[in-house]
Amino acid sequence: MSINFLQAIPGVPKIKEGYNPATWMLEISSTAVEAQLDVDFSEIYSKSELYRKNEELIKDLSTPVPGTKDLHFPTTYSQGFFTQCKACFWKQHNSYWRNPQYNAIRFFMTFFVGIIFGMIFWGKGDKIHKQQDLMNLLGAMYSAVLFLGATNTSAVQSVVAIERTVFYRERAAGMCSPLPYAFAQVAIEAIYVSIQTLMYSILLYSMIGFHMDVGKFFLFYYFILMCFMYFTLYGMMLVALTPNHQFAAIVMSFFLSFWNLFSGFLIPRTEIPIWWRWYYWASPVAWTINGLVTSQVGDKDDPVVIPGELPMAVKAYLETHLGFRYDFLPVVVAAHIGWVLLFLFVFAYGIKFLNFQRR
Repeated sequence: MSINFLQAIPGVPKIKEGYNPATWMLEISSTAVEAQLDVDFSEIYSKSELYRKNEELIKDLSTPVPGTKDLHFPTTYSQGFFTQCKACFWKQHNSYWRNPQYNAIRFFMTFFVGIIFGMIFWGKGDKIHKQQDLMNLLGAMYSAVLFLGATNTSAVQSVVAIERTVFYRERAAGMCSPLPYAFAQVAIEAIYVSIQTLMYSILLYSMIGFHMDVGKFFLFYYFILMCFMYFTLYGMMLVALTPNHQFAAIVMSFFLSFWNLFSGFLIPRTEIPIWWRWYYWASPVAWTINGLVTSQVGDKDDPVVIPGELPMAVKAYLETHLGFRYDFLPVVVAAHIGWVLLFLFVFAYGIKFLNFQRR
């Protein structure tokens, strides 16, 4: 109909046989052709019978049939929550699988750091006869968790920043809601972190020389796993709460300095001033070091030689000098779950309610 209408205007050339009608109409209705023919196509159309018929058709189509109801959908998204979670998880799986550099470097760093720390602290796990031996063991746990944990925090930020940009586009298209996306991102990270932790735990546990006990190894693996998880989630959370990962890196460094200072290694909890001691409990690294040391040697009654003091049992020394109580271990286990859930929900909150997209 549009072709016939345009061809009926005097001076407009006929369309050639086999020519694309859309291309022909764009060429014919251009301002250059209007100037050449000295016509105004919009004015001609507004005074035509075709315009009147189209207006009547629009009016008829805009008037609902009696008895009909407004269009309504029961849910915002076409699929349910768990279906969205499944779809987002497999999307994240494919995304991580197609980005092997990130995980290859992560596993290489884990293996390399595990070998280095294992060699540095070789056989320190069963040497607990002197005060210095226990401090060496404490230093080994402090170095093991903080070095690689901080690396996880830093490395994940650029990955999450890119994925967040993709999520903005998918959310605008109505493909998925924020929570399934956030949970899928955490789930895929948890799988890779679990593999990373297993590699790291086997290297450290065997090379440091802890007592070969299934229960103690499980606790060692658990604390390292939860430590790497909250470090990773901490990096993800900061990206979700800040405009870009460069800004997130600045905030990350600031709080990691406090986690380091109040971890219980540089200054034992018993020696921290009382008005600052609350930050020891607010440092997740302090809980991890507490759990690692206590779970491995906190139940031992072997005597420890302390310069200037009478020998005392390892269990008593850890409690009086470092504040590590073996009967407090279940609380330390639960606290790690709390830290992971805290960072997880803040990350999900940031993804759901904060939008830093620039148009």
